[in-house]
Amino acid sequence: MSLSQARWLQDLQRLLAIRSQFVISGSIRDSFLTPVGETQALVPLARALWEALRQRDFRFLLIFDPADGLRVYPDEPVAKELACRLFDLKLCDGYQMMSLESLAKLMKRVSAERDARCALVLDFASRLTRHSEQLSEAEHRFFIAAEKLSLYAAPVVPRETGGPPLFNPVCWLVNRAQDLPSWLTLDSERIASLVIAKPDYETRHAAASQLAALFAGYNEASPAAREQFLKSFTEGTEGMSLTALSDITELADRQQLGIRMIDDAVRCYKVGALDNPWRKDYLREKIRNAHQFIEDRVKGQHPAVVKTLDILKRSVMGLTGAQARSGGSRPRGVLFFAGPTGVGKTELAKTLTQLVFGDERAYLRFDMSEFAEEHSSARLLGAPPGYVGFDAGGELTNAVRQKPFSVVLFDEIEKAHPRILDKFLQILEDGRLTDGRGDTAYFSETILVFTSNLGIFVEDQHGQRRQNVQPGETYDAVESKVRDAIGNYFKFKLSRPELLNRIGDNIVVFDFINPEVAASIFDGMLRNVARRLFEECKIQLSMPATVRQELLSRCTKDLSHGGRGIGNQLESCFINPLSRAMFELDLEGKQKLIVTGLQESDKVISLQIQSA
Repeated sequence: MSLSQARWLQDLQRLLAIRSQFVISGSIRDSFLTPVGETQALVPLARALWEALRQRDFRFLLIFDPADGLRVYPDEPVAKELACRLFDLKLCDGYQMMSLESLAKLMKRVSAERDARCALVLDFASRLTRHSEQLSEAEHRFFIAAEKLSLYAAPVVPRETGGPPLFNPVCWLVNRAQDLPSWLTLDSERIASLVIAKPDYETRHAAASQLAALFAGYNEASPAAREQFLKSFTEGTEGMSLTALSDITELADRQQLGIRMIDDAVRCYKVGALDNPWRKDYLREKIRNAHQFIEDRVKGQHPAVVKTLDILKRSVMGLTGAQARSGGSRPRGVLFFAGPTGVGKTELAKTLTQLVFGDERAYLRFDMSEFAEEHSSARLLGAPPGYVGFDAGGELTNAVRQKPFSVVLFDEIEKAHPRILDKFLQILEDGRLTDGRGDTAYFSETILVFTSNLGIFVEDQHGQRRQNVQPGETYDAVESKVRDAIGNYFKFKLSRPELLNRIGDNIVVFDFINPEVAASIFDGMLRNVARRLFEECKIQLSMPATVRQELLSRCTKDLSHGGRGIGNQLESCFINPLSRAMFELDLEGKQKLIVTGLQESDKVISLQIQSA
């Protein structure tokens, strides 16, 4: 295909001899790279259509839209005078309002006109009716007239210029083909449907070449620098319209972004932010010294922390997906945290958010157990067009548009419906997702974190649930078994090996909590209780080592529930009886509480307390 003309225009010219009407849908509001005189230019659809038809001796277009009425294109005296004479037009400020009945008559006259080749373009045809299948009487008659005309119109040969017989076409410009009554196109072989697709790589490259001179420094750059600029501009705008390329150029000019900052210009257009936290010098320094910071919060998970930091460093350097031809639009990083419950998976996601963005609350969390039903995808991603609530967008897409630089946490991913998991294929590969409104959310500046308990329990040959890994096994054994179980789940149970392939080697396996780590977690939680007591009641908490050891034994007796289980036991064995004692005792004016012992009676634990 020639880059000088869009595919849909080539199809239209080829079909003019056998089709009387064209329904043109898709990216009808885009710009099109079109030969204009001796050069190529990015022009709107009306201009592109006119430049193509004038090559076939067309003299003018009549363009109608429901808001302004009828006008003549091009807006030149010769074309307007000829159109007004042939069709008895009475233009006022270049326009003439028309009813559907008058438009139907004009449609018929245009198709039979032999004094000049011309075409009728019905712009915003999606707005001619409120509901394409619930037509008023006038609307119904109009579309019947259009269907009848499509079947009985004949190709014409102009009286003066001659030439091959071609139709004077009627072109319907619609957002979606279904915006017109379905029977109009189904029941007529003379109506062709043309879908304008998003521009491909070659078209975007040609458009980028046209726009390149508008970027500061392009004309002075070396041939190699120019080619690198065009490559980055073209690859970075995958899935975008040519109008978007023009807007990026305008944005770069206003923000004074030269050819070396083309990635920043594209990102600014996508996410609406010029400032890029991923390129801050302080972030590299924070990550360089992050190991101890993370292990202070996520205890006993050294291998998981090391691998997570490796992936984070890759994200900061912009090398995620570097092995692919064009990986710049993928998420900054993808992490799949797997392991026993309560060992720090969610805590590590919060810590990453604190590390990168300075606030652990800046992460976006989605509990995937809420999306166990297939229809719940409408909440996450937005309802399909035409369904109730489609114009509200999706919770995920809206959140990412509002916070394009963020950590997005999908908690317990295995609990989501498999159909919803399919949506992550596009996010992981292309870094974008379009909701029911047609708005695109870009994930290229996010870190995606999936957490899962997959691999801890598996089903045996009888369908019975059994524990796959046990506390006390080596980390290498736990990692190997969990990875194998995750692979089997995606490959055989879900039959979605492609999703596992997108996650790649970003699976981070967490180990069980061992007794030494459990004691450290317990100490941290006990300090939190003491701090809260002082903040709320201005009372210092103290206990002898023997009491602390007894409390530690109770809280760490069963480590199968991880750190969260330790916290639950601490709440039952200590916080609850402490609250009960404080509620019942008069502690006004007291500055210190000493817990001297624990007593259990009828499974109710009480504390022995001295105050000072």
